[in-house]
Amino acid sequence: MVETIKSGIAMVKVLEDWGVDHIYGIPGGSFNSTMDALFAQRDKIKFIQVRHEEVGAIAASADAKVTGKIGVTFGSAGPGATHLFNGLYDAKMDHVPVLALVGQVATNTMNTDYFQEMNENPMFADVSVYNRTVMTAEQLPKVIDQAIRRAYQAKGVAVVTIPVDLGWQDIPDTFESTAADYRISYPQPADHDVDETLRLIKAAKHPILYIGLGATGASEEVQKFAEMYKLPIASSALAKGIVPDSNPAYLASAGRVATKPAVEALGDADLILFMGSDYPFGDYFFKPDATFIQVDINSAEFGKRHHVDLPILADVKATLEKLIERGEEQPMTKWYQANLANNKNWHDWINKMAQSTKTPLRVEPVYKEINRIAKKDAAFMIDVGNVTIDSLRLLDMNPKQIFKTSGWFATMGFGLPAGLAAQLSYPNRQVFTISGDGGMAMVAQDLITMAKYHLPIINVVLSNDSFGFIKAEQDDTHQSHYGVDIAPVDFAKVAEGFGVKGFKVTNHDELVAAFDYAKTATEPVLIDVKIADERPLPVEQLRIDPEKFSAEEISKFNQIYDSSDLIPFSQILKQYQA
Repeated sequence: MVETIKSGIAMVKVLEDWGVDHIYGIPGGSFNSTMDALFAQRDKIKFIQVRHEEVGAIAASADAKVTGKIGVTFGSAGPGATHLFNGLYDAKMDHVPVLALVGQVATNTMNTDYFQEMNENPMFADVSVYNRTVMTAEQLPKVIDQAIRRAYQAKGVAVVTIPVDLGWQDIPDTFESTAADYRISYPQPADHDVDETLRLIKAAKHPILYIGLGATGASEEVQKFAEMYKLPIASSALAKGIVPDSNPAYLASAGRVATKPAVEALGDADLILFMGSDYPFGDYFFKPDATFIQVDINSAEFGKRHHVDLPILADVKATLEKLIERGEEQPMTKWYQANLANNKNWHDWINKMAQSTKTPLRVEPVYKEINRIAKKDAAFMIDVGNVTIDSLRLLDMNPKQIFKTSGWFATMGFGLPAGLAAQLSYPNRQVFTISGDGGMAMVAQDLITMAKYHLPIINVVLSNDSFGFIKAEQDDTHQSHYGVDIAPVDFAKVAEGFGVKGFKVTNHDELVAAFDYAKTATEPVLIDVKIADERPLPVEQLRIDPEKFSAEEISKFNQIYDSSDLIPFSQILKQYQA
């Protein structure tokens, strides 16, 4: 006689087989059979009760970003389902695997305009790579297994809608998931492509290496090859941390979420070795006539951001290993030396700003304190806005640490949910969330979740009573400031009300004291730092070069941004080429 099992429990066992150990959501009537199954398997999968489904969905996306494993979230029929979209679009646009379980009314009430009944499949059609409604109890574990495979294969969102009555039905206990059979392989580089890459680099006068998330796990290879061929290293913002900030050749990112040396170097580079990235602003910051070598595991990426002279369909790490194997040490170049000097000038300026004790506080002293207490394997979950620019520039990171944000979708409110995900996935690591006051206000209710599960996350809020990133965009398009002022909030008091230790920081002494406390805290902490409403230095539109701007323009720019110690790259390059 074949043994039976509740369909919902069989489904949860499939999740267990795929390595899922926690799931985010809020219970609802249309999801009760799955809640029953999760309760039955509570020793294997932990249910994390968030206070808004959007937070759960963003946390699931962050789980996938932080661990590489599928993140799982759920919403009940109707509003629980619609609340998921922001997090699911974050996963879609940053190409990470997420499974969304969506509740539905019982099969005998479907298609009758029942309470909270919605036709959910069309709603999720755009965001998903797989989108199905389960029709029978026997299908449920099979559909979940297929959904997870598709999410991994397509690096996207799988949505499964589950009528509530199906999970309570008995089915034969015979289904086995395919988790143990799943394999991933990446294309390997051809020798002739590697040799042509080496030839082109040697022929270039101003070559640069640009890496994206495809270089994850290849930190040593990136640095070794760059030093071997005297290549400055730039990266996408999302790839921060792959190369340690202590590497003098690492210039960080171009664009607006960027640094001065990266913007200047990429604007002057005549060859770009573009590896594992889908950076969308190349038309603005890369020279149109630069020789472009692109390495990617997906041929659909070739030519999206720049014309390609040499496309290489291959894994980044394998390609770097082959380049090192077949290459040879190159002599020092003036171009490389000038970039090192420019990078040093940039970091000297940042270090000078970090010594400031004036009030309202600048952001550099805040990041100095974050760096001071950060452990060698800390995880930094970054919200969207000026805080993204500041974190890219000012966090002093190494490859053992983690840096994640909402990249393509750029949704405000990412930091706090991502902190939940990072701490749940890595309970023994130190986790920071860094948010602006705009982003924190969107998701602050889930400080309750941190307190409920005793997650010792250090939440840093940079409060300037402004949507600063949008305010700067209004400046750049010559608009009036409208709709960008934020009413002030004492987030320390808010945190205390939600059960989280809160600090309101208005001066340097309070700043140091708050981070001294956070360094050894075993429960969640929120540090609300009241900073000046100042735009981060706009490195994409510097006005410091006397060959391009008048003395009056340069003086005005330096007065606003205190940037008189920064040297134009053109001057540094001329010094080395003289």
